[in-house]
Amino acid sequence: MQTPLKIAVVGSGLVGSLLAIYLRRAGHTVHVYDRSPDIRTITFSGRSINLAMSHRGWKALDGVGIGDEVRAIAIAMDKRAIHVADKINFQNYGKEGESIYSISRGTLNRKMIDLAEAAGAEFFFEQKIWDISLADATLHIGESERGEWTDVKYDMVFGADGAFSRIRHRMQRQSMFNYSQEFLDTGYKELNIPANPDGSHKLDKNSFHIWPRGNYMLIALPNLDGSFTCTLFMPFEGENSFAALTDREEVETFFAKNFPDSIEVIPELANDFFKNPTSTLVTMKCFPWTFEDKVALIGDACHAIVPFYGQGMNAGFEDISVLNEMIEKFGDDWKMIFSEYENSRKPNADAIAELSYRNLMEMSTKTADDKFHLQKKIEKHFSHKYPEHWIPLYSRVTFSHRPYTEALAIGDRQNEIMEEVLKMDNIEQLWDSEIVEQKMLDLLR
Repeated sequence: MQTPLKIAVVGSGLVGSLLAIYLRRAGHTVHVYDRSPDIRTITFSGRSINLAMSHRGWKALDGVGIGDEVRAIAIAMDKRAIHVADKINFQNYGKEGESIYSISRGTLNRKMIDLAEAAGAEFFFEQKIWDISLADATLHIGESERGEWTDVKYDMVFGADGAFSRIRHRMQRQSMFNYSQEFLDTGYKELNIPANPDGSHKLDKNSFHIWPRGNYMLIALPNLDGSFTCTLFMPFEGENSFAALTDREEVETFFAKNFPDSIEVIPELANDFFKNPTSTLVTMKCFPWTFEDKVALIGDACHAIVPFYGQGMNAGFEDISVLNEMIEKFGDDWKMIFSEYENSRKPNADAIAELSYRNLMEMSTKTADDKFHLQKKIEKHFSHKYPEHWIPLYSRVTFSHRPYTEALAIGDRQNEIMEEVLKMDNIEQLWDSEIVEQKMLDLLR
């Protein structure tokens, strides 16, 4: 146990509420602040991409013994269901028994707040934090940015308040603080596939459904109630874009032409399209993540990424696992804990940002490409036969706890090898032959 401190966590999202549980287990008094109302009292609006929980996320949940409670609200997805032309191609994710898990963001967030309260954390909703005094960890809270503020002093503050963090905003105004944000010219909009009248799913419920169409795509992830949360990713401007779809008829025609098998399963298509907001996607990087032993950023507040690897929440939860390892290692030396935490996490956060950005191309374009499927088949066959020589990139990111930096570097090397292999004569016929295996073993040397 550490010496008990009075700690504030700003942000009651997934990372903030899990962090609160860890800090309570370590014996601290924990207050969680959020500018929004209590999510448990409101209906969740259409602005969420379902979460895909994988190994890194489960490790952090199991670390405080709440993994099984979350598994009860999750659905295993062991494969991609790729909707092309008039057929569906299924592509397994990992080895037998390996799955990612679909969870509704709203459902998980409510659950996490309940669990954090049960662990003894205290939540303060509709409390707007406008600023922080870094040197003495004092929060400045008030109704408006220009109005009167109340000051609340803590021993330590964690900023878990997302990509547009107020805590980071204050840290940015120091010298030697590096910061960048980059928006994609692609945005997203939530749509919904309701359950069948008997509560069953209209599509295969254990698949991550994807309609890859080049510079735009549709995805669908299953929910417990038989529905699917769909997300349409599209450029804001241009030929096939949000700007080009201005009325009901255009939307319905566009879907009928480009996603024909989605039409009968999305009955409220046009209503959802115009009711739900079009949201932006941003990659945000910064450093340092901490100030002395007083303030630290965690999750999206220090490394927001685009959602195309399903690793945003998993990476945020892994921040907490690593922070906890440092706490166990260094006891009450918070300066050391913070320094080791940010230095070990920063390169990995940058690596998963890069991988997530690249995976947009893979999901929207390559999944519809025969050469890509052949590459995946060869990799799977080879890794099954030589597991000590080849773990596919997706498995390194999703089904492992090895650093993201390692996955990125090895993935690049593997891709170079596969480019050589795919140039071989008659590779379509020879893909599972000894000649190909030997070539890969030679290239690996």
